[in-house]
Amino acid sequence: MTAPPDTPAIMILGTHSSAGKSLVATALCRILARRGYRVAPFKAQNMSNNAGVTSEGGEMGRAQIVQAEAAGVEPHTDMNPVLLKPEADHRSQVILHGRVHGYIDSKNWFDLKRQLWPEVQAAYRRLAGRFDVIVLEGAGSPAEINLKAGDMVNLRMARFANAPALLVGDIDRGGVFAALAGTMLLLEPEERSLIKGFLINKFRGDVRLLGNAMDVLQEKAFGVPTLGVIPYITDLYIPDEDAVSLDRVANRPVDADGQVIDVVIPYLPHISNFDEFDALVAEPGVRVRFVRRAEEVGQPHAIILPGSKAVIADLVWLRRQGLDEAIRRAHARGAQVAGICGGYQMLGRELEDPLGREGGPGRFPGLGLLPTRTVFGSEKHTHRSLMRLHDGLLVTGYEIHTGETALLDGVSPFGVIVRRGGRAEHAPDGAHASDASVWGTHLHGLFENAPFRHAWLASLGWRRSRQRSARPPRFAAYDRLADIVETAIDMDAILRLIGLPH
Repeated sequence: MTAPPDTPAIMILGTHSSAGKSLVATALCRILARRGYRVAPFKAQNMSNNAGVTSEGGEMGRAQIVQAEAAGVEPHTDMNPVLLKPEADHRSQVILHGRVHGYIDSKNWFDLKRQLWPEVQAAYRRLAGRFDVIVLEGAGSPAEINLKAGDMVNLRMARFANAPALLVGDIDRGGVFAALAGTMLLLEPEERSLIKGFLINKFRGDVRLLGNAMDVLQEKAFGVPTLGVIPYITDLYIPDEDAVSLDRVANRPVDADGQVIDVVIPYLPHISNFDEFDALVAEPGVRVRFVRRAEEVGQPHAIILPGSKAVIADLVWLRRQGLDEAIRRAHARGAQVAGICGGYQMLGRELEDPLGREGGPGRFPGLGLLPTRTVFGSEKHTHRSLMRLHDGLLVTGYEIHTGETALLDGVSPFGVIVRRGGRAEHAPDGAHASDASVWGTHLHGLFENAPFRHAWLASLGWRRSRQRSARPPRFAAYDRLADIVETAIDMDAILRLIGLPH
């Protein structure tokens, strides 16, 4: 295969998952875009159930959608050609160029990776031909010695793209110097030559407390310099690739002048698209709690069942945890219950899986809070959509689902899809109880629509204390993130590495 276009590029790697690769890549996309460059993000392979939909209806990782937004460009599946969506401990659905391609497990892992590598190269070549500079993101650690033979997202990709690499370490969890130096030690000499700088992330306090640690690190870590110490940044509300970030939501202080609206979301084992609740988290006077046990539910104002990559398995988990009864008790005492996509399907009377797409074929009882029935088929719906709600309000969002849900007993739809992609539609979707105490929809991104979000919170007793922007909070966060990171790193040195004027 011929070499890719000679497009300037930079690769962001991490010492481990959640070191901050995605946020650093997002910051660089914004910084470079503000300097007038047409920037594109790229991640060869993403493993996450936090996905979104492009304007063409292709599915890709939310992290690269966010990075494209930060760069001010339209997301495209070439920015994330391979998306792995975990369905079980040893099995993931493979999304290639935005469409379902098959499944990957421990038996066919390396064989399928070899087949996907030419597709990754082709996607990068197309992308590099359309943009001034590419910001690449790795996955996990480049020093996973048991996985390097099948690598197509870390240093193999950096070598293909002729991209110098920065290695990010998380000092907040401790051991950052050992992690950075240890990563370098485990790399082969030709791999180490690609690492041009370290970034220390999530530092709390005065950077002078580090003393001469960076000099010692450079001496011990094969001469690689530290090009920045990025402070710990709170309340960014930028979607995270990993669901582990949800554990931090419960510790965020609630900005409120009066009553706090308590919203509970079950932390499903296969939770998907969890970032769509960030707009609720960011509202003053709203507390969002992700719960795993029945005793944690309490008596909230509302419960939202989120999306799931394994709906029936997560429904079984809900029952094992006793969360199904806790939800019913809270609803009986006045809590509103809502469901998004898979969560909406769980609220129905029955879920049928004739093809075994969700596991073994069979019929499974739902929570019975809505008179609906879902049948899982072979077709996967991925669209950006415009919906007119039952009260006339227009909202935008996206659909990613395989189940078809039928309404029973004359229940009313939650809304009507009036546009899918670029096509006019008239497709009822969702359902709502006559007293509005239970409702659901397949439409992701609903809460990012400020008029709907504020009206829904008001129905729970919320009072807006001050005017907020109608745009999702992540848009304002892109500039804040870029400002902080640009101040904290040696941007001139990074521009020299990329080969751009400084």
